[in-house]
Amino acid sequence: MDDRTPVLVIAGLPGRAAEGVQRAARRLGAEPGTVVVRHDLSELHEGVVRRTAYLNGRVDATVLELAHGCVSCTLRADLLPYLCLLAQRDSVRRIVLALDPAFEAEAVCQAIRDVVVSGVPGRVDGPAGHSVRIEAVLTCLDARDWLTDATGDDTLAERGHATAEDDRTMAQLAVGQVEFADALLGFDGGADPDERMRTAAVLARLAPRAPIAWLDEPASLGQHAPSEMLRADALFGLLDRIPSDARRGAPFDPHASLLRGEPPLEPDCGVALLEFDTDRPFHPDRLHSAIDALLEGVVSARGRVWLATQPDEVVWLESAGGGLRIGGAGKWLAAMTSAELDELAQADPERHMMASLRWDEHFGDRHSSLVILVHDADAEEIRHALHWALVDEDELRQVRFAPERVALWHDPFGDQHEDPCDTTVSTPGTGDAGSRTNER
Repeated sequence: MDDRTPVLVIAGLPGRAAEGVQRAARRLGAEPGTVVVRHDLSELHEGVVRRTAYLNGRVDATVLELAHGCVSCTLRADLLPYLCLLAQRDSVRRIVLALDPAFEAEAVCQAIRDVVVSGVPGRVDGPAGHSVRIEAVLTCLDARDWLTDATGDDTLAERGHATAEDDRTMAQLAVGQVEFADALLGFDGGADPDERMRTAAVLARLAPRAPIAWLDEPASLGQHAPSEMLRADALFGLLDRIPSDARRGAPFDPHASLLRGEPPLEPDCGVALLEFDTDRPFHPDRLHSAIDALLEGVVSARGRVWLATQPDEVVWLESAGGGLRIGGAGKWLAAMTSAELDELAQADPERHMMASLRWDEHFGDRHSSLVILVHDADAEEIRHALHWALVDEDELRQVRFAPERVALWHDPFGDQHEDPCDTTVSTPGTGDAGSRTNER
């Protein structure tokens, strides 16, 4: 039995989706023993955060002053300790986190799992995940403009939802919220019917395992229905349909299958998934040029990349709308020491099994595998651009027999790459591959 207090996380973009977050949270909070917690970050640039908690009809409002006002310090300084305190109360059966749009559900779940919380009376220091568990992640969205946000390149700052220092894009939030969700709650009142159908086709491929419920407006959720009627409404019915093996806040494994949940592979309303898989490395300069093909008419792209100039490193590529980031995802098995392989074999036997199925006598498990979700692009043109970026036969011989020569090739993704280049600006990343965000 898991006696940790369950936490339901609800996220949504600014606007009608954010209204849906608050209304859904209030509706869930009508159940006895459910506390709803919300941190208002609208004044974060001034170092002020307003926390509100609702429990059994009572409202507890607190104004927090943070010396270094940021999303991260709000998590560490207040949200995580507060979750631990709530979990100690016998009266609290469930916690609902109604996230401010500036919070990202994945980052919150990661912090609950990994960040050590200290100094909470009556509790041994450790991550909040020792006291609470993620029951589910629910994402609210507005069918009128979600697809536009998910395929654009506007930043939150440009929309007036963040400070100039915050370079996150609306597309990153829109795509990330849906991909990480265990269930989706959509509002389609006033949406163009064709746009609604295209949005549904995208959602079915971004989050194929997540059940979805559509309502006209957030107000449809209500706030004061008798508690005995709650189980019959769309919100509770939606949560009941979450699969037992749903992600529930678990981290994404970059070495797992990129087609999780068996998404539809046939095109629908111009929306389609493109798979690109090869056992040949990319030439870094040509890939840098080909990347533009992933940023026009594409909802998202993600996957593992083998760069000829970085033979030991698994390079991770991820895009949302007009923005793209590249970072590291560890080593290829073929580049690991015996000790590293033994440790990984115990921690991730599935990766070992999958690598053995495609093992090459010269290059081991090195490969490139991408999944690209297009909505207004020619899939064959994208495939052609990526094929063009691969090394040719002469270059492949150099990769095998003259790696010291390959190491001298210009690598825009390496440590010597200086951003901004013509269309990009550097952002903090992980691994030697660096990170790149498109600002087109």
